[in-house]
Amino acid sequence: MSKKQGTKRAPATPKLPPLLERKIYKTGQTRGADDDEIFQNRVARNSTVLIPYNYWETIPAPLKDESGFERGFIVLISPETFFLKENIQEEMISRGLELGVNALIFFEKRVDWKNYNPSDRGWQSAVRRTAPLGGQYVARISATTATGDGDKIVQGFTTTSTKGAGIRVYEYASKATIAACRLQLEALYWLCGDALEVAQAQEMSIADASTRKEYNKKACERLSLLDVERLKEQRLLSKNGKTMCPLCLEEVSANGFFSRVSQAEGRAVHDLTITQLNLFHVEELRIGRYGHRPYNLGWGHHHCNVVVRDSGIDETIIWMGQVIDKNIQEGYILPKTKED
Repeated sequence: MSKKQGTKRAPATPKLPPLLERKIYKTGQTRGADDDEIFQNRVARNSTVLIPYNYWETIPAPLKDESGFERGFIVLISPETFFLKENIQEEMISRGLELGVNALIFFEKRVDWKNYNPSDRGWQSAVRRTAPLGGQYVARISATTATGDGDKIVQGFTTTSTKGAGIRVYEYASKATIAACRLQLEALYWLCGDALEVAQAQEMSIADASTRKEYNKKACERLSLLDVERLKEQRLLSKNGKTMCPLCLEEVSANGFFSRVSQAEGRAVHDLTITQLNLFHVEELRIGRYGHRPYNLGWGHHHCNVVVRDSGIDETIIWMGQVIDKNIQEGYILPKTKED
């Protein structure tokens, strides 16, 4: 059989509207970081992770060997810990850590830079994220006007290709986990009550939207990502089985994926790109657990996300209840609606 007479290829899966496609894709990246920070800016969540030495014992054991983190890890040790802690060398060896191989001294305070200046020890700043790291230290010290030598100090991982040493350890997710999360997050779009109509309004034909929805559903089912009852328990679906904001529990419209947040009159920013719905972690990200995982990610209102921030939903709701109770106790009348 000739190549021309071979088996026909299956039709390509219809693409999502570009803005939605980018939004889902970006969920596999870390949060932003400034150039003067130790962290990389907007890179994949399976990148090299940075582990503070003092938190070493909180990292799950299976991840702390060569086959754990997909792109390895670097442990950051403070100068005070390295130079003042008794038996630090033996402790590092027992943990499989070696300076310049998978561990670095991290200078953040000017006083440490003065007391333990790396140039006095013939040390070099690190330049690589894999062993050997090319040096023994990295520095990110802010500028200050309090002294005559208060210029900022930024050494190690400063070139364009290596800017930033790695990512925050709690933002890590494997490549497979990132893919599963993207599938489930897309499913939550299709579980919005008006998803098909909104996709059509975004220049996706109803036939393509229906095909894409069915493709996503089957892919999620293969990976056990569409357990509706579990999604409800995790505050991701309403009792009606529709996508809702994990904090305010309001069912969301698919329009929120494409509409920008409203801005206060007189304070509008012309290039604002923040949409009404954003990635929402039900359990907040923190060292010692990995929150970027299926059944912990949803879509929530931008303003609800701002309120929760890094506190987590439970802690935020407790705080909100205390605020309301205090207002009632002090005799303030609470409006029932925004217009009241």
